Amino acid sequence: MATSSGRMTIMPAARDLTYFFLLLLHNRRTRKNVTMDPQHLLGDCLIHVFTFLTEEDLIRASSVCMNWHNAAETPWLWRRMCLQRWGFCSQAVLGSPHVNNSWKKYFLRRSHLETKMKEGRTGGYTCKSLRGHTGQIVGLVYLQGSSPLGPDLCDTPTTVCSASTDGTVRAWNIQNGQLVWCTAKQNPLSRIIIDEELDFVITVDSAGLIKVWQGQTGQEVASYSVASAHCTLLQYNKDNDWFLSVGTSPGSVCTLAGTALTKKSSIMVCDSFKVNILLVSPDKKWITAGSKDNVDSSLKVIYADSLTSPCEDEDPLCQLVPVTGCQAAVFIPTQSARLAMVHWNEHTNNKALTVFDVSMKKSKYTSQIQGALLASFKEHTMPITSLCVDSFRVVTASQDLSLRVLTWKRDRDGGLTLESRYHLLGGSHTMSRGFSLVACDYASIVGSVEGKDGNDVLKAYTFTS
Repeated sequence: MATSSGRMTIMPAARDLTYFFLLLLHNRRTRKNVTMDPQHLLGDCLIHVFTFLTEEDLIRASSVCMNWHNAAETPWLWRRMCLQRWGFCSQAVLGSPHVNNSWKKYFLRRSHLETKMKEGRTGGYTCKSLRGHTGQIVGLVYLQGSSPLGPDLCDTPTTVCSASTDGTVRAWNIQNGQLVWCTAKQNPLSRIIIDEELDFVITVDSAGLIKVWQGQTGQEVASYSVASAHCTLLQYNKDNDWFLSVGTSPGSVCTLAGTALTKKSSIMVCDSFKVNILLVSPDKKWITAGSKDNVDSSLKVIYADSLTSPCEDEDPLCQLVPVTGCQAAVFIPTQSARLAMVHWNEHTNNKALTVFDVSMKKSKYTSQIQGALLASFKEHTMPITSLCVDSFRVVTASQDLSLRVLTWKRDRDGGLTLESRYHLLGGSHTMSRGFSLVACDYASIVGSVEGKDGNDVLKAYTFTS
């Protein structure tokens, strides 16, 4: 049966049978008058039986004898255990000089790290205050190498980039709290995003000037102006090509190609209303754009090729979603093109959740399910300002100057629910107004604290393994 952590375990009776079988194998091997099977057959049998053990039992079994030890140290066993528990593991562990133990070390290190992250006890993490901005922090992102998908075996520095209304981008080593690099001042910045594959940081300022920065050095790579006071940024790769779509305050979506930011297309989405919803489907076939400022407008779903490879003699292939008043939207990551929307229900004058499957036929938008409330948590004493979600946990930031950490768990029916864990405090209300932003990776949480003097501060919580 599967446990809440995602690994395979066995019932006590089945475990007793497994131990009985292991004992028979061991006794048979130690009898002098018994002709043994070939060594590789015994090893294969042991490895197969060991697949039913938990990591604790596998470690115990490895101390029985040399053959059991060799079987229990098989990289395939620990790799299988890693993938069963997490679904994705960094292949960088294969670069370890001790290859036979690399997957085991990875599993034990990450398990221990997650235990500390679940408990959140004093002494299980360090907290650094990152000061230097002289304005409001408008966004923060983790650089490549600080992947939320899983840690490497080595303790590489984690770098977070922050953008501020002071017109600078700053990169921080959150382990030691040191500034890595800082850009020259420009107009107040309003957005920052990351391209994890190429390790570029992308920003836009209050005048609509978009810039691409090299993540490791802070060197400016390219710039392009859309002359818009408000911009929404969306970076994606399609057919091995790099694209950046920009939603503007006049209501258009401009698409740029390559890190040189070459203009490919521009399409009007919601005339006179700023585009503040801009999404790409997991299969990269569809771009969804629209405004949540107009309750009478609908989101527009655009065929991505119409933006990235437009034809001069053809209109863009697009279609309006058949509901209005969208307040939030997201593509379901496990589906190729399933769009979930929170919108106003004109019949009940309340919000509703509707899910659509987007197909190649622009007229086919079929409603699939309605949302249902699974759980609610009212532990913050003031409004929640930001939310960060990954496969391990949910972190909420609040004006009460705390971060609430919740972790996912599997219920008896195999579904996922959230379990509240602990608070992380951010400082004093005499100096701060509360958390405004939060982001996290596999071993750290970084939140932006809004200072009453106008100078925001980053709080970096690093969990140690």
